[in-house]
Amino acid sequence: MDDQQNDAAGQAATRHAADRVLDAGALRALAHPLRVRIYDILSQYGPQTASTLAEHLGESSGSTSYHLRALARHALIQECADRGSGRERWWERPVGGVSFTRPAGARTPSERSATQLVMSEFFRHRQDRLLDFVMHSEEAEEDDWSKGAMVSTATARLTPEQLEELSGRIMAIIDETVDRHRDQKGERVRPVSIRADLFPLATLEESS
Repeated sequence: MDDQQNDAAGQAATRHAADRVLDAGALRALAHPLRVRIYDILSQYGPQTASTLAEHLGESSGSTSYHLRALARHALIQECADRGSGRERWWERPVGGVSFTRPAGARTPSERSATQLVMSEFFRHRQDRLLDFVMHSEEAEEDDWSKGAMVSTATARLTPEQLEELSGRIMAIIDETVDRHRDQKGERVRPVSIRADLFPLATLEESS
């Protein structure tokens, strides 16, 4: 890895060391399927009101308003300071990364249960969106969006240090792209999901 790549990977590692680690209270607040969905929408599509969320999710605005307030109490989301009025409040996800320990690392049974629910809902929604794109991509084979998309899986034999290095390099590219285009607007602009899954495979003996 050259000096430029090394610097970028180091900057990414430093940046994400400051990501918010969700505590037990925040995890419990998020541990509801509808709240995970609301959080996901705010993360990907930007500010929403209780009414716009209700329309999208097929819920009542009273229900989405209740869940928005529950998320806000733990600073998972916040009210937009420059939008809305007393009757129409806009909500957004604060800028910055969040992380949580894997269920096996949870300190209490309730924290483990909350983590499992949040992770299962988050990854289920993400997988549903990927499958929706893959299953319908043939309908727009010549579409510019399909040409630019990539769904790829590869396997390499790495040491723990090489895996960490690769993660840092990929994260640096993602960070640079997000920082540059976070607030981009325009006729041809739409949200794009950027996925990066790097993890060690179990041995054949362990997976059988």
